[in-house]
Amino acid sequence: MDVYNQEITDAELMAELCAGQKGRLEMLMQRYYQPLFRVAWSKLLHRQAAEDVVQETFIAVYGSRESYNSEFSFSTWVWTILLNLCRRELKRQWRQKPIQYVDQNLFANASFPGTITEENGLTLLLLQERRQQIIQSLTQLPEPQADAIRLRFYGELPYEEISRTMNCSLSGAKRRVKTGLIKLADILQTVEEGEV
Repeated sequence: MDVYNQEITDAELMAELCAGQKGRLEMLMQRYYQPLFRVAWSKLLHRQAAEDVVQETFIAVYGSRESYNSEFSFSTWVWTILLNLCRRELKRQWRQKPIQYVDQNLFANASFPGTITEENGLTLLLLQERRQQIIQSLTQLPEPQADAIRLRFYGELPYEEISRTMNCSLSGAKRRVKTGLIKLADILQTVEEGEV
């Protein structure tokens, strides 16, 4: 059976997981790992910390499987767990060292079609620099706006899912993304003007 089989719903997978079919957790991980990881990495700015938080998220899913209510969306539940664990990790990092470490691999893995040549190498470097500026600038936004942007663009969530995950109205989710993007554009423009 294809682990990405979308004919089996998340709620069905959770029901089977609760019934003792531990392999269903792997199917859920296959569905959610990458988007959860992208959001965690953009928030924590460190690959290993992001991997750890995503693993903790699935450990929490498994440990709390009996309390999952199938009347509610599994994806909302798992995204909420991830954001809470990211906040906890940021607090832990802050207590250990006030200056947050930025993992340079975060910016080195920009997807770029084709082979890197002398001609397109500059384009790749500029894309990586822009990605770095965006992710670092997200840390300057209020957390609700930054998280809404992360969920929308790194997690690829629709606004309805963002509103459920962040426990706000649909218009509130849209407003958080829009306001955050406006502020992010201002921050990036200030950065660019400072480099001239």
